Amino acid sequence: ICCVIFIVVILGYIALGVVAWVHGDPRKVIYPTDSYGQFCGQKNTLNKNKTILFYFNILKCASPVVLINLQCPTTQLCVSKCPDRFATYIDVQASYRYRPDQWNYFRQFCKPGFNNPRKSVAQVLRDEDCPSMIIPSRPFLKRCFPDFSTKNGVLTVANQTTFKDGRGKTRNVTDLREAANGINNVLDARSVGMKIFEDYAISWYWILIGLFIAMMLSLLFLVLLRFTAGVLFWIFIFGVIGIIGYGIWHCYWEYDHLKGIPGSDLTVYDIGFQTDFKVYLQLRQTWLAFMIILCGVEVIIILMLIFLRSRIRIAIALLKEGSRAIGYIMSTLFYPIVTFLLIAICISYWAVTAVFLATSGEPVYKVMANQTLCKYANLTCDPETFNTTNVTKLCPGAQCTFAFYGGESLYHKYIFIFQLANAFVFLWLVNFAIALGQCTLAGAFASYYWAYRKPADIPLWPLFSSFGRAIRYHTGSLAFGALILAIVQLIRVILEYLDHKLKGTQNSFTRFLLCCLKCCFWCLEKFLKFINRNAYIMIAIYGKNFCTSAKEAFFLLMRNVVRVAVLDKVTDFLLFLGKILVAGGVGVLAFFFFTQRIPVFAQEVPMLNYYWVPLLTVIVGSYLVAHGFFSVYAMCVDTLFLCFCEDLERNDGSTAKPYFMSASLHRILGKKKLSPKKA
Repeated sequence: ICCVIFIVVILGYIALGVVAWVHGDPRKVIYPTDSYGQFCGQKNTLNKNKTILFYFNILKCASPVVLINLQCPTTQLCVSKCPDRFATYIDVQASYRYRPDQWNYFRQFCKPGFNNPRKSVAQVLRDEDCPSMIIPSRPFLKRCFPDFSTKNGVLTVANQTTFKDGRGKTRNVTDLREAANGINNVLDARSVGMKIFEDYAISWYWILIGLFIAMMLSLLFLVLLRFTAGVLFWIFIFGVIGIIGYGIWHCYWEYDHLKGIPGSDLTVYDIGFQTDFKVYLQLRQTWLAFMIILCGVEVIIILMLIFLRSRIRIAIALLKEGSRAIGYIMSTLFYPIVTFLLIAICISYWAVTAVFLATSGEPVYKVMANQTLCKYANLTCDPETFNTTNVTKLCPGAQCTFAFYGGESLYHKYIFIFQLANAFVFLWLVNFAIALGQCTLAGAFASYYWAYRKPADIPLWPLFSSFGRAIRYHTGSLAFGALILAIVQLIRVILEYLDHKLKGTQNSFTRFLLCCLKCCFWCLEKFLKFINRNAYIMIAIYGKNFCTSAKEAFFLLMRNVVRVAVLDKVTDFLLFLGKILVAGGVGVLAFFFFTQRIPVFAQEVPMLNYYWVPLLTVIVGSYLVAHGFFSVYAMCVDTLFLCFCEDLERNDGSTAKPYFMSASLHRILGKKKLSPKKA
């Protein structure tokens, strides 16, 4: 049933994308739109050479977000260039007879065709034929924004701190701050972004070489784990014990050294709270407390090693077995590429659909007139027939101007619902792609474990066979697990949105409740990911449905909870060590290369604006490459562990019920001898 529902949802998602593509127009995001619904710079229109949008009264615009994404409640006009001076319509009109050059300059920011300086100022401003003022501006995202600068720590526009608003008031340029908040920072970021793009353009092949080296190092590390897992773990453990032992000795030395020094016998309570931490280091009590804490940690680690030594040996043996399994099924190392491509397709489809949904709708025109005198104000209108209606007679000066993109149809009313559905199905598909990968890998590694004679009994193409089984038989189970996770993730997204919206509220209880809910759903998501992962392994082994598999996996893990904890920590440590070694090693090599410290390759290093751009890309990329390979290894170990627990519960090592585990695992258990394997 869930498989059928999942397929129907995918078909519906495709239909939603098609509808969005039919109604949407991304040019509405990329190109600005004037008050007549025409794109600035659009070919075959009067705006062909006018590529920049000018706002009559930018003070009415709340923020750049409103200016770029929505519509600012003022007349918007396409112009060829932004104004470069302060001027008001009142001053220009008063001097147009003896200063015609000022009028000719100002009227290019008026509505097309307007050239009547004799019209009264009140009527011009009422009809919005011209702006009441212009201010020095510069284009940003093809829109005119005030040309802000800072002079001696004071915000200015063209070195002025005040300006006339054209309505009889002198205002401070800080009044423009809200309408253009953050514009200067973004403008500076544009130049930095161009330099970064140039660095990528001339160093991309060296970055690829670095990532290839990271891939080879990751493969080498996984191969070496078969022989070095135990050595690496015990070196780390004894290193920690040694470091803590040195810490205990140092604390005792400091404690003894401070003996007899005036003031060292004071207590922390006596000196109270101090912002300078060094004050506490002059007290014997501080070093005594440190020594007691370190002694406690040392004792706990040693006791854990004593009582958990057999389980640690099993964990290390499973890690070695995982390396051996990957050695037999090398194709599994490259399966993350399939998962990456599936997720990339999901992200691309979601992003494109979201943009088309956001830009859906036809131009909506509304009557702009005096609110108190015209009953038709703010009502929708048709610009082609507006001049033939009675509105112009009843409301002198009223105009039919572009307001926003939208519509009154059912589709346009539910755009927000469609965006939510787009986000939800996106989360569902991404989680399904991850689930498919986990189930496929689990099936491949399970076929290795349950092969009685390794590697003779391993299927010919274990990865492809497992992928085929997952698609053919387990799509519904995987979709159901992904659905549960997607619901929780959508709730978390909504909570984050509410938290962002309510960040400025003074209601402490609301903030506390949101914080608790976010924490609870974060924990729930982590728990579900753990359950789903092990459920997919059981699905791959036995082919049962999701709920049954999740229940069996959970109780199987609970019966082996200590082994689970030990294996998880040992695996996490070794894989984290591997990621750090790969990313750090390649990062150091990249640093010496891009800073021209390798004489052999000094002439090959490209000239860069910022050497840290390819360096950080190589380091982060190497970490992600290592994470991709090691995620396969982690899945292998988890699968082998569940198979190992099942093997112990279902079999007893007798001829009738022989163990399927390897000889090394069986030796660690120290139970019965392995029954002779039949030839």
